[in-house]
Amino acid sequence: MQVKIKDVAKRAGVSVTTVSRVLNGEKYVKDDLKAKVNRVIEELGYAPSQIARSLVRKKTNLIGVIVPDLTSSFYSTILSSIEEVASANDYNLLVCNISENIDKELKYLNVFQEMRVEGIIIMHEKINEQIRNFIHKINIPVIFSSVKPMDQKFISVIVDDYAAAYDATKYLIELGHESIGFLGGDMRDITSGQNRYSGYRNAMADSGKKLIYEHIRFGDYKVRSGYEQMKEMLSTEAPPTAVFAVSDDMAVGAMNCIRDHNLRVPEDISIMGFDGSQLTELVRPTLTSMEQPIHLMGKVTMDVLLKQIEGDKIPAEDVVLEHRLVVRESCRNLNE
Repeated sequence: MQVKIKDVAKRAGVSVTTVSRVLNGEKYVKDDLKAKVNRVIEELGYAPSQIARSLVRKKTNLIGVIVPDLTSSFYSTILSSIEEVASANDYNLLVCNISENIDKELKYLNVFQEMRVEGIIIMHEKINEQIRNFIHKINIPVIFSSVKPMDQKFISVIVDDYAAAYDATKYLIELGHESIGFLGGDMRDITSGQNRYSGYRNAMADSGKKLIYEHIRFGDYKVRSGYEQMKEMLSTEAPPTAVFAVSDDMAVGAMNCIRDHNLRVPEDISIMGFDGSQLTELVRPTLTSMEQPIHLMGKVTMDVLLKQIEGDKIPAEDVVLEHRLVVRESCRNLNE
């Protein structure tokens, strides 16, 4: 049978209240009595109920996290950084992978409320009216990480996606590429969809480069999507000499497709990624990418949320981190 707190109290010859105080680390118990209670706890193998302790302390130390796709190298990396900071501050994560399913998100948000999480991190921006109303009404701090929803109430930790995409495209132009393709994401996303496409389009326009719409494709940020969209691009009469993909996963898919068509990266087609995930060093050739500071993004997200939980007064404004071009082997300089 499961050992209960009253069993510990009886064996130790103390009250249930004393055992509870020992478990909660309160100061009002003498050292010899504390040692006796701890010895009995070990002898009986007593494991206190976290739920019960949370109700007593009115603190669960739980953070709910909504992730759109755990198979993505970007989201798995940022999540590991969030977990590291949470663990260092004695918080645990409840991670829910919605697989881009908005209906699942509302279900998980209700679970978060029932579990009395102390903060919520959301890593996507496609929130419907029902979800928007829900997170407005609950008395729980909410922060968005890597994305910026249209709703201005909540703080986001992001990079300037427009500027990052503009700089990525400009780099390919500076390498002498005239025909630059674009592998875009979901255009319902403002951050990684619309902003990155606008950055690409305006960089091309500002440099006097013509947009070839056969070379502009949209997918879902994943490796398979990058492969399929690159396949469509290669079927055109004159494929581009360079391609900018809005995620490293899509870039890797494009590289695989190019190789399967007996072409080479970067000799035949240069590939530029976006995110700076661990994939960039794992593929061959290594992938040039516009890097988001993924680990820092996770750390800052958790740091800001902890301040909100503790009731600290912080500026109600987004935290915009610096992007950085990391040059590797996947882009060819046509000027040489």
